[in-house]
Amino acid sequence: MHAESATRPVVCFAMSDEAFRTAFDGATLDRLDGFATVLRDDTGAPLLVRDFGDTDPDVLRGVDTLLTGWGSPYLDAATLGRFDQLRAVVHAAGSVKGIVDPCVWDAGVVVSTAAESNAVPVAEFTLATVVLAAKRFSRHVAAYRATGDKRGFDESRLQHGSNGITVGVVGASRIGRRVIDLLHVLDVSVLVSDPFLDAGEAQSRGAQLVELPDLLRRSDIVTLHAPAIPATRHLIDDRALALMRDGAVLINTARGSLVDTPALERHVVSGRLDAYLDVTEPEPLPADSPLFALPNVVLTPHIAGSMGNEVLRLGQVAVDEVERLAQGQPLRFPVRASELTHIA
Repeated sequence: MHAESATRPVVCFAMSDEAFRTAFDGATLDRLDGFATVLRDDTGAPLLVRDFGDTDPDVLRGVDTLLTGWGSPYLDAATLGRFDQLRAVVHAAGSVKGIVDPCVWDAGVVVSTAAESNAVPVAEFTLATVVLAAKRFSRHVAAYRATGDKRGFDESRLQHGSNGITVGVVGASRIGRRVIDLLHVLDVSVLVSDPFLDAGEAQSRGAQLVELPDLLRRSDIVTLHAPAIPATRHLIDDRALALMRDGAVLINTARGSLVDTPALERHVVSGRLDAYLDVTEPEPLPADSPLFALPNVVLTPHIAGSMGNEVLRLGQVAVDEVERLAQGQPLRFPVRASELTHIA
């Protein structure tokens, strides 16, 4: 495999039609053409590989930069052997773990992700959810719809508003860090729990590093941003939920597997906790799930991540990375093999 050098990359796209269409507009593709050779199909459009096995081997041999996205076929050892020149995989989406085998790193291929850009809408969505959750948005909406009264439920027993509350961030991931930064527009105290974060960095971001049980006990709102790995499966189980104070709120914009759904049901059905869930386990929930009807629960259908015009950021960042390769510069958002065990 070739080391990084200043050269004109030969680029092939590998992703679904929808991913390509939404992430790469004309301006982004024109910019890519300015410093890279983009392989094209018989119609003159950029070649879009949906299955490596169905692609002419002669085409793949000359590719040195594979630009992937949602719906990309898996790049394993057998597929890697079809490339003679591959030096980089640039992923115009978030996690690369579902499309790139560890053997790719072993072969000296560098890998990049646009996960940093996908973190932007998730963090923004989380901040908005924190503000709404602090105002008991779901309870007020449900009561207003049911009664038509301006103040349809007894709010005196629950804390309202964000002023002076404590927000606990579970996971100092790209998204978690960005959420911590955004939270400083509010008058809140921020706790963070992450085994890979040191107290100095937490403090530099204006947060206090604590162990998870302490975070759960002290937080008015807990927001989840940990990766879905074996060690985090059902991280928020019945025991963890029981540590949360009465009236606290759980927000999950990460992955549904972080939360034990039956355990959460017990705590929200009783009214003790509120929950704002953009992801669940299973996803979607069964139609008869009690979570759909509860006034203290808001379910959204996995919309926190990049959608619509937000997806264009992913393509733009990926093309930025290809340009860096063309200039012989290191990738800005590399994914290292050593990170695979603890990233999403």
